[in-house]
Amino acid sequence: MFSEKMTKAMADQVNAEFYSAYLYLSMNSYLASINLAGMAHWMKMQTQEELFHGMKMYDFVLERGGRIILDGIAQPRGEWDSPLDVFEHVYTHEQKVTGLINDLVNIAQDERDHATNIFLQWFITEQIEEEANSSGIVHKLQLIGNDASGLFALDQDLGSRIFTVPTTE
Repeated sequence: MFSEKMTKAMADQVNAEFYSAYLYLSMNSYLASINLAGMAHWMKMQTQEELFHGMKMYDFVLERGGRIILDGIAQPRGEWDSPLDVFEHVYTHEQKVTGLINDLVNIAQDERDHATNIFLQWFITEQIEEEANSSGIVHKLQLIGNDASGLFALDQDLGSRIFTVPTTE
């Protein structure tokens, strides 16, 4: 059974993961509105990934005998200045999520909740990937600058992203 502190912290993280999905869906809408279908697609795949993360945590809490009390999801930002602005926001947001996951690990360690600590290690590894992917796209957009052909090529590349539900824990 979870401690009350761990249950609350995990519920807050479920909310944060669903907020991330909501944020990326907002970015999808923005990018689609400026005719960057590949980048918009990338954001839709990111939305699915964040929903998966939230449900993975939600299910874990229930499996451990806890209960998630769902809270309201904050309204995400809806406008950006450019694709670079969007992906810089993604990178900053993923860094924030990494901090939230690290805080969860600290709580699990303080509570001597070894099962949750082990469970959260998957998310630690996932966040390394999330930050690397988003910072890589930021770097490419910085290199592209105002080169329309480079932006088109990157848009095409990001449009090939596929989200596959992980099968291993």
